[in-house]
Amino acid sequence: MSAYQLANSEENPLREDLDSSLTDSPQAFEAAIAQVQSFVLQVFDREIVQNKLYYHTREHVKAVQRRANTIFQAVRPFWKVSLDPKTADSYLLRMRQLLDLCCFAHDMVQIFDAQTQPNTSRRREAGLSETVTIDQLLNYIDHLNQRSQNSAVFTEADLTIIRDSIRATICAYDTNEQAIYQPLLYDFTQRISPIARMIALADIGALGMDGIDAYNQEGCLLFLEENPDILALLAQGVAELKANNPELAENVRQRLLRRARFQVSFAKSRLSRSFVEISVFPEESIPILANQVFRHLHPETIREIEQTTPTDEETSLETLLTFFQFEQLVLENER
Repeated sequence: MSAYQLANSEENPLREDLDSSLTDSPQAFEAAIAQVQSFVLQVFDREIVQNKLYYHTREHVKAVQRRANTIFQAVRPFWKVSLDPKTADSYLLRMRQLLDLCCFAHDMVQIFDAQTQPNTSRRREAGLSETVTIDQLLNYIDHLNQRSQNSAVFTEADLTIIRDSIRATICAYDTNEQAIYQPLLYDFTQRISPIARMIALADIGALGMDGIDAYNQEGCLLFLEENPDILALLAQGVAELKANNPELAENVRQRLLRRARFQVSFAKSRLSRSFVEISVFPEESIPILANQVFRHLHPETIREIEQTTPTDEETSLETLLTFFQFEQLVLENER
């Protein structure tokens, strides 16, 4: 049975959450949002433990929520003027509530490919985790709507925003840039909600919005999530690893070096793509987004990343471990 089939089968333990956490359907949209978020976090916390997630945790959710709300606040005044004055405030409140929900839910399920070789990075099939997340989430909301005593709590328009917001976070790899990007943001044949664009930009917006330190920290946590064997290998000590298994030590060094090089190429890609990605927001909001919200996205930041990130082929394992601050992570993991 494939991962996708398992996620949608009766054997999937996540389906227990769907049945056990549904109570009397809340009538207020705010209460409905809170109930769905509770379901999401129940599933998400299980995923964190089962899949040994270091990056896709509640801390990441909070960071995406904070960044997405910052973008929302920058765009909101200029979005509002295009709406009916009688309903603008209530509409934008609903949009912000949906934005928060999608921030919570966008990484709810994480599915990795089966590893066929030891001491290799684990991988995900592009879009699979997001597709399963959408299916699980909308299935839950459908049950919630069915139990509503009056009209459906979530409208079809709400469901479209939720679906598109999670789809917008799906990444693809650009071989020329040697970096990831979000293809839905470049598919101008589809009109996606500004909420979906905000969440996508917030999801990979650490460098532009939070700066180099946050960007490097996220890179470290992503590396650990994709290489969960690393901490156990390093727990014995770098000197011992190099002495007892130099081939494995070199394996670790090469994996770290690839991540360091990706940090540089991804930063360059963020700078080159940022203007296109924000250009569809209201014109008046673009200077605010470019100069205040994504204030770290400028050539000086890229130069600093290039100068401080160890990417030379001869970089030692110790230097790479220091750059990614793994000594502290090893100590924390042993506690």
